[in-house]
Amino acid sequence: MPGYDENKEQLLKRLRRAEGQVRGIHRMVEEDTYCIDVLTQVSAATKALESVALALLDDHLSHCVAEASREGGAVADEKIREASAAIARLVRS
Repeated sequence: MPGYDENKEQLLKRLRRAEGQVRGIHRMVEEDTYCIDVLTQVSAATKALESVALALLDDHLSHCVAEASREGGAVADEKIREASAAIARLVRS
């Protein structure tokens, strides 16, 4: 069971909102909306996706990594490496 199972509906709601924002951006470009207005909406959509990513990361750390840490050994080491790599990808983006 994924760590986000308890928050799945909230995550899906946020993703639907981000999806709507991206569709809105698409429409703005089609309608030749002023560049700055489009960029503002791109920023909002990016923040919405970052919010989802942070929620998923929090759930992963508190569920998957915590459980692996209790087991210890190679499983724990792998989950920690995995989480560290995910954090690095988020920071770079």
